[in-house]
Amino acid sequence: MALVFCTLNQDTPVCPPSILTDVGVEYVPLEDVEKLERYRQGGYHPITVGDHLHDRYRIIHKLGFGTYSTTWLAKDQKTDKYVAIKIAIATCESFEGDIIDRLGVADVEHCAHPGQAIIPSILDKFVLSGPNGKHRCFVTVPARMTLAEAQDASQIRLFQLPVARAIVAQLIQGVAFLHSRGVVHAEPIVRLDNQSLPRGVPRYGVLPVWLGKKSELISLPEAKIILTDFGESFLPFTTIRSYSSAPDLLVPPEAHFAPKEPLSFPADVWTLARTIWAIMGQRQLFEGFHPSADWMGKEYVEVLGKLPAKWWQKWDARRKWFNEEGARDHGGIGRPLTERFEYSIQEPRRQSGMAEVGVEEKCALLKMLRAMLAFTPGERPTARDVLQSEWMRKWALPELDKMET
Repeated sequence: MALVFCTLNQDTPVCPPSILTDVGVEYVPLEDVEKLERYRQGGYHPITVGDHLHDRYRIIHKLGFGTYSTTWLAKDQKTDKYVAIKIAIATCESFEGDIIDRLGVADVEHCAHPGQAIIPSILDKFVLSGPNGKHRCFVTVPARMTLAEAQDASQIRLFQLPVARAIVAQLIQGVAFLHSRGVVHAEPIVRLDNQSLPRGVPRYGVLPVWLGKKSELISLPEAKIILTDFGESFLPFTTIRSYSSAPDLLVPPEAHFAPKEPLSFPADVWTLARTIWAIMGQRQLFEGFHPSADWMGKEYVEVLGKLPAKWWQKWDARRKWFNEEGARDHGGIGRPLTERFEYSIQEPRRQSGMAEVGVEEKCALLKMLRAMLAFTPGERPTARDVLQSEWMRKWALPELDKMET
């Protein structure tokens, strides 16, 4: 099984607001288990380990959950192989299956695209009827863990340098492929009132199974990834989106400073750069705990320099931290991109006895990232441009070739 990575610039599926807004707390909370209050009409489908689905799949364990679905490890009784089954909430009109089908259709031009290899195929799909409604189910190959889980399992939160390069190479290939196709990416449950459980709620909360290992222990042959979770992706040529549901630290600056402008492929490129940084290093590029838009503005300027004039002038909060030239006011010292590279990537690798990024590679990597992090969306390279960058050609793709052979 491969590592798993989720699409970058995620948006929101078509779901009624009542499903996204939790009702009052009814059940004793279980750590690392989905909110049991969402087992209701239109919500999750109750699953128990050992259940048989679609006269074919025997549930082995839970792999994970999200706002709109739960994912389960199952044994396919027909093929005698393990699979992952994603079960959507009942009222969620997700386009995930349609998008994956679109990505899976081969033609002369796209069949040979290397990024297609990390897109999972839908092995089967069916509708599951239950006490909470009808649920769309997708069957794919299972994955061992997410990249974030591998880092969370580690004290140093670092991948070996060849592994990090190979993972980033695959990720860039995958995003370039998405863009080429027009796609932007058991504990008992107890009610607090001690009453009996409704029919649509499972009797036990199942903790997701851990199939992974610490990030620094992943070897190059184990570094194959799959790009998954397309439930919130969209097609910008047919769907206009002017907001992002990505975490605040990943949101591109245009979402804050030009909120009425539609997001498109450049927003994906910005988030891809942020993700590359997190894979190569120990810390996020931008920092903050539940940051506000103004705080993110401060981070953007500290790391990348003064905002474009049209954004700078209408950003009143700039005076809290900067003078009109964009320099830190009140004698404060910011940490620009090169300094954060040392702090987040090089120093942790030295302290952990791991290989650092060499001088020539560092220059090529920072050149690529700076271009991807251009404030003006139209000035960012395309994913195809990134695929052809010096860093990809000289450092990332050679590691990927070693991994595959």
